[in-house]
Amino acid sequence: MSSPEDQIVAWLGSQQGAMLAELEAMVNIDGGSYDKAGVDAVGAQVSTFLERHGVKVETLPQQKHGDCLRGIVDAGGNAGGGNERRNIVLMGHRDTVFPKGEPQRRPFKIENGRAYGPGVCDMKAGLVMNMFVLAAFQKFGGAPGPLVGLFTGDEEIGSPEGRPVIEAEARSARVVFNSEPGRPSGAVVTGRKGGVFSVIDITGKAAHSGGNFEAGISAIEELARKVQALHALTDLKRGVTVNVGLVSGGQSVNTVAPWAQAQIDLRYVEPADRDELVGAIHAIAEKNFVPGTSAKLTIKGEFVPLRKNQGTDAVFALYKQVAEFETAGEFSGGCADSGFTALVGAPTLCAVGPVGGMAHSPDEYMEVDSFVPRAQALARAILRLDTAGV
Repeated sequence: MSSPEDQIVAWLGSQQGAMLAELEAMVNIDGGSYDKAGVDAVGAQVSTFLERHGVKVETLPQQKHGDCLRGIVDAGGNAGGGNERRNIVLMGHRDTVFPKGEPQRRPFKIENGRAYGPGVCDMKAGLVMNMFVLAAFQKFGGAPGPLVGLFTGDEEIGSPEGRPVIEAEARSARVVFNSEPGRPSGAVVTGRKGGVFSVIDITGKAAHSGGNFEAGISAIEELARKVQALHALTDLKRGVTVNVGLVSGGQSVNTVAPWAQAQIDLRYVEPADRDELVGAIHAIAEKNFVPGTSAKLTIKGEFVPLRKNQGTDAVFALYKQVAEFETAGEFSGGCADSGFTALVGAPTLCAVGPVGGMAHSPDEYMEVDSFVPRAQALARAILRLDTAGV
C-alpha cells in the first residue's frame, strides 16, 4: 500500500489543470485591499473549494478589509504529544494592489508557459497552492500535526486588521510557511526588509494665482521641498530607501494650492533603524520650508523585517532537502506578513509559492511549470517535520 506521502505527491502531480482553473477564476475577481466585497468574493471561492474537499473553514470577520479565513485539517491519529500538537500554518493574502476593474481590463491568460493577470503570482497562485495542499492532506492524511491554512485580506497595505490575527496564529504555531511567490531564480526568502507606510497632509492658503498671488501660501511648493528632504534619507549602503510614491494637491491651475498630500514608503533592514528613520520623517513633516504652511503625518501601515529565529535554519534546510528543484535562500527588499510570524517566535519560511515575477505591474507573471513542484515540495516539507526536528 502506498504511503500518504506517495499518495499526496501523486495526487498533486495530477492537479495542474485543476489548479490553473481555480487560479483563472481567482485572478478574474477584483480584490484590491480596500475592496472588501472583492476580497471576500475571493474568500468565498477559497471556502467553497476547501469545504468541497472536506476541509473545515472558520471565518474571522473584519470590519474594513477582507475577512480572515482558517482552513483546518485535523491531524487525526497522527497527532502526538508536545510539538506535534502545535499547528502547521500555511499562510497567504487575498488582496492585490490593483484598482477596480483591472481583471476586466487584463483577464487571466497563459502565454509561452507563463500565466498573466492582476495578482497572479502575488499571491493568488500561492493561495491556490495552499488550497490544494490542504485538500491533499485532508484526502490522504499523514500530517504530523494539525494544519491551518490562514487566508488574510489586507497584506498589501500592511495588514492593519490582519496583523493581530496573524500574530495570534503564529504564537501557537509549530512552523509557518508563507506562500508568497518564489523568486525568479527559484529561491525562497529567508529575510526581508521592514516597511512603514505614511501620509503627509499639507495645508496652505488659496489665492488667485494672477490677481492675488502674494496672498497665497502654496502647499504644493511645501510638498516639493519635503519630497526632496524625504528622498535624501535614502541610504542604499544601509539598505534604507524612502520613496514618495503618490502625490496630489491643489484646487485649480490658476489657484495657489491650498492643500497637498504625499504618500511615503520607507524600507529598512535593521530593526534598530526604524525609530531613527520614522523620527526623521516626522521632523521633515513638522519643518516649515514655506512659511505659513502646516502639515500632519499619519502612519497608515507597517511591516517588521523578516529575521531568523530559533528553527528558521532547520526549516530552510528541510525545504531545500525535499525540493526536487534547485533552490536557495534569498533576501528580499519587499515586505510580507512573514515578518510578523517570525517576530513572535514561529520558525518561518517565506516565498514557498509558485515562481513568479514583476509583481505589482502589468507584466506580473507566474511560471506554470512551477505550480505542481512547489506544491509537492511544501507537502514533503510538512510530512518530514518530525525528522527535521522542527
